[in-house]
Amino acid sequence: MMDVQRHSVHTLVFRSLKRTHDTFLMNQGLLPPVDPELERKKKSIKARDTYGHIVDKVKNQPVKPKNLNENADPPPPGDESFVGTQSSTSLVPVNTPATTPTSVVAASNPTNTVSMPVKKAPLMLKPKWHPPWKLYRVISGHLGWVRCCAVEPGNEWFATGSADRVIKIWDLASGKLKVSLTGHISSVRGLAFSHRHPYLFSCGEDRQVKCWDLEYNKVIRHYHGHLSAVYSMALHPTIDVLATAGRDATARVWDMRTKANVHTFTGHTNTVASVISQAAEPQIITGSHDCTIRLWDLAAGKSRATLTNHKKSVRSVCFHPMLNMFASASPDNIKEWKCPEGKFIQNLSGHNAIVNCLAINADGVLVSGADNGTMYMWDFRTGYNFQRLHAPVQPGSMDSEAGIFSATFDMSGSRLITTEADKTIKVYKEDDEATEESHPVNWKPEIIKRRKY
Repeated sequence: MMDVQRHSVHTLVFRSLKRTHDTFLMNQGLLPPVDPELERKKKSIKARDTYGHIVDKVKNQPVKPKNLNENADPPPPGDESFVGTQSSTSLVPVNTPATTPTSVVAASNPTNTVSMPVKKAPLMLKPKWHPPWKLYRVISGHLGWVRCCAVEPGNEWFATGSADRVIKIWDLASGKLKVSLTGHISSVRGLAFSHRHPYLFSCGEDRQVKCWDLEYNKVIRHYHGHLSAVYSMALHPTIDVLATAGRDATARVWDMRTKANVHTFTGHTNTVASVISQAAEPQIITGSHDCTIRLWDLAAGKSRATLTNHKKSVRSVCFHPMLNMFASASPDNIKEWKCPEGKFIQNLSGHNAIVNCLAINADGVLVSGADNGTMYMWDFRTGYNFQRLHAPVQPGSMDSEAGIFSATFDMSGSRLITTEADKTIKVYKEDDEATEESHPVNWKPEIIKRRKY
């Protein structure tokens, strides 16, 4: 038997490549001849596709007179309006065939120069300085989770609703209890004051929507129609209509005076956790546990748009008091949107919890409160998180009772009222002694990273 000669892997690979090369080299003579006309057309089409928009730009550019001042300063780089007098050579991009009829600079106009468009770097806005917020009052009095809050238009007192089925009205300046309203037979989940009438509206898990006359502290109207618990409510600022939403996956619009159910907005497939209303379009916006936000046209009585950017349940939506924008809260992100079509603006990432509530004041401070008792303060314009708060739980409460259920600014925007699971109401205000020097904005432009999906 013959001994097989052993070679290195490198030698064997090289021999294999050589044989492959020789095989294809022998077949090279069988190929059809190259047609120069076809090659020229192919290059022409490719050049036109790549540089055609620049050629059109050059042709449409006005020609300036040639008697320019020789002592003038040279133009800045990328100035397309400059026409030089000594640019006799045409600019041809690299790898562009000389025979291309669609050359970048026309030979009839050799004075035109072309610069490729400069891609602008993304602009990162510096956040506005806001004074830090501090806790200055804790109000106790409810016997259950405090679920909602509303401030009256005169900014003298506010109302809170609780799981103890009682609505309590407190003096905003002193924090003292003024009156308790009883009538609900289950947890009170939503409150709203009318700006044109002495009315307080309330809704709860007992499926009831009530209108209270605050001159007599009595219920004067009931709005019947919801098939399950009512979780949120909002008053239209200019029309006497009331919007409510709840666990039956609908939002209902009521005539405040006649108690008639004007519209029933259907389309959500799960609990509608939050409803807000404004005078401009869209007049009503709802956020639902089906992970969507819907914009409703009150006049037409139908959905205007459905926003599906959130990947988890939307528990709160809130309008900006000055801008035609709103924010939405979900465990995955807080998102900002622009009305009327619901254009997505930006994400506010970092509050890694179940965010229950949002509030925005005229100064551009966005507050988000979560189930774990954390509260984040954001600069609305830039999305910068400038403060994080975690108020201590009241003595006697369990650690699990640290959730923040609602956050509400007063009419001046200088005080923030939160209602919590430890059965208390906490009032925050801005730190008057803080300055930009004592509490600087610890902000640096982030390097924009390309996400990997």
